[in-house]
Amino acid sequence: MSYVLLRQLHIACVVLSGCGFALRGLWMLTGSPWLHERPVRVIPHLVDTVLLGSAIAMVVLSGQYPLVDGWLTAKLVGLLIYIGLGTMALKRGRTREQRLGYFVGALLAFAYIVSVAVLRNPWGLVVWLR
Repeated sequence: MSYVLLRQLHIACVVLSGCGFALRGLWMLTGSPWLHERPVRVIPHLVDTVLLGSAIAMVVLSGQYPLVDGWLTAKLVGLLIYIGLGTMALKRGRTREQRLGYFVGALLAFAYIVSVAVLRNPWGLVVWLR
């Protein structure tokens, strides 16, 4: 598969993953029974697996690596923060208020990761605030 096709697949998975997380977060906040349906629990793992696989393939093809290229390091750190906040928002937060805070934090982390990717700058959108 060419780098261009991998990149398009990666971007499509980013959109699906982000929209899916936002939808599941809204369902969590409203107490929707949809959140507990099997497809809603399985599909995000499939999308995120393809997302990670395409990311690894692009890293190998491009020769750009986290801990070498600053913007990729920033994306990796942002991803770990996003995963942690997202887990707290959807599963581990004790109260609705805590989950809401974690949800907002995860959405901000997601926006940061996307901005780093688009700008190829470890500061992401923060670059305009400096």
